[in-house]
Amino acid sequence: MKLQQVSIFLENKKGRLAEVAGLIAQKGINIRALALADTADFGVLRLIVNDPDRCFEVLKAAGFVAQRTDVIAVEVDDKPGGLKRVLDVFDRHGLNIEYMYAFVEKKSDKAIVIVRVDQPERAIEVLGAEGVVVLSADVIGKL
Repeated sequence: MKLQQVSIFLENKKGRLAEVAGLIAQKGINIRALALADTADFGVLRLIVNDPDRCFEVLKAAGFVAQRTDVIAVEVDDKPGGLKRVLDVFDRHGLNIEYMYAFVEKKSDKAIVIVRVDQPERAIEVLGAEGVVVLSADVIGKL
């Protein structure tokens, strides 16, 4: 149950983020989660959207440097220690987390953590075996 994340490389200058947001909004693409990392010269905008294939094509057609990456979405209890429980599963099984970001689903008491790992198929198997809910792209797209 991997998800497709769309990553966009942006020059670190005024208006670029708004340009991306406006472009995908015009095409009816809904952002479900995002993370932005920057340096002095450029940034990487990571998006979870309801239609990653269309988002990717729209951005490429507009001249943005973009790529698709497999990530997983993990349900975490939205309370103290909820994230720690899930991170312990990764640790026990020697799974390396490259990066992660989270959002809270407003209709439940769960948070959702987007995780990029070095072995996504194995991570999905291990998390499921340990009782951690891994969400599908369909579920995330409908939130």
